Amino acid sequence: MHAKHVGTVVTIVYSDRRGSITQRRIRVIAIQDGQVKAYDMEKWGPRIFRADRILACFPDRRTA
Repeated sequence: MHAKHVGTVVTIVYSDRRGSITQRRIRVIAIQDGQVKAYDMEKWGPRIFRADRILACFPDRRTA
C-alpha cells in the first residue's frame, strides 16, 4: 500500500489476527505508522488495517 492510494477506492486482500483471509473494498483515508485508516465500503464504517497484514491491493474496478 502506497501514499498514492490515499483518497482512492481499492480492494485489499487482508489477513486478520486469527489468520482468516478476507477481501475488502475500502476508501483509503490515511497511511501512517504502519496503519491504513480507511472507510470499509461493505461494512459501512471506518476501519484501521495493519499495513503488514495487507497481502494484496488492487484498484477498484467499479470506480475506474
